Amino acid sequence: MEAGIVGLPNVGKSTLFNALTAAGIPSENFPFCTIEPNVGVVPVPDDRLAVITKYIPPQKCIPASLRLVDIAGIVKGASDGEGLGNKFLSHIRNVDAILHVVRCFEDDDIVHVDGSVDPIRDIEVIDTELMLSDLATVEGALTKAKRSAKSGDKEAKARLALLEKCQPVLSEGKPIRTLIASGALDEHELKAMKSFGLITAKQVLYVANVDEDDVTGAGELVARVRARADEEGGAVVPVCAKLESELAELDEADRAEMLESVGLTEPALASLARAAYALLGLQSYFTAGEQEVRAWTTPVGATAPQAAGVIHTDFEAKFIRAEVYTVDDLQQHENEKSIREAGKMRAEGKAYVVQDGDVMHFLTGA
Repeated sequence: MEAGIVGLPNVGKSTLFNALTAAGIPSENFPFCTIEPNVGVVPVPDDRLAVITKYIPPQKCIPASLRLVDIAGIVKGASDGEGLGNKFLSHIRNVDAILHVVRCFEDDDIVHVDGSVDPIRDIEVIDTELMLSDLATVEGALTKAKRSAKSGDKEAKARLALLEKCQPVLSEGKPIRTLIASGALDEHELKAMKSFGLITAKQVLYVANVDEDDVTGAGELVARVRARADEEGGAVVPVCAKLESELAELDEADRAEMLESVGLTEPALASLARAAYALLGLQSYFTAGEQEVRAWTTPVGATAPQAAGVIHTDFEAKFIRAEVYTVDDLQQHENEKSIREAGKMRAEGKAYVVQDGDVMHFLTGA
């Protein structure tokens, strides 16, 4: 899974990225500090891995991963090339979801690009630029699609019809994800939509960057962002990027002590990862053995063969059956032999829908 971190300059994007990835990317206090996108792959925290490795000690343990792309600050006029905007916008088209960092703290020492802190205004600036960029993309594609459709090609006609559904939505100042959420598109249109590379078709998770006095996001500024997210069917995760950057430099014991001192139970990455998974409709299943214990990411609703295909495409094509048990089964019976003897090891076929937290062994043909 890949998520792009976007926002206005000086809202804390690079500070957050640094904390999550410990990559040491510059986060100086001036606009356009980030020009090329910085990329980091971070592990997704999952307490269930510790349970599995307790009873099945492996040579290595591999968590699921989240690929983060820190995209430079977008400003008003970015869709017309302001602030190197077109270059920045192009990087967003390749990610699965958008983490929109919004400044929800006051600090006279950190300059705001618009001179004052107003999270809703900031969101609207970004949304407008992304919609204008998408509108330009759609209108350019429409011209080509109309020419292609004249040939009578069925696929070209379908592409034209879909573009004609997108244009009025963007012209009205609405993101394409509202069209998707409305249920107005069929399965073929949803698949074709992905080929357009439209930024506003992507799901958005708002990351409210708060100060150290409001780490739980109880303040008025975050409340306004939550209200906005509720209107869109979205979600908000409050994060103190400054605190997270300090936590990233501590060892495990000191980190736990600092978290407790500010009333938190875990660093931001855990809550961000869970929210991003929920946003994209993702879940984790596990494989476990002496060589390796590993978490794998699948869409909610994936079948057993589709889950096997995440490991290797051949596994999906040659799938015969899966042996399945739960982490709770392992915790109760302590090893796979006892799980099997207790009748908790299930044999599942091609129609089985994988559940979050399943531990699976796949049997495949030659």
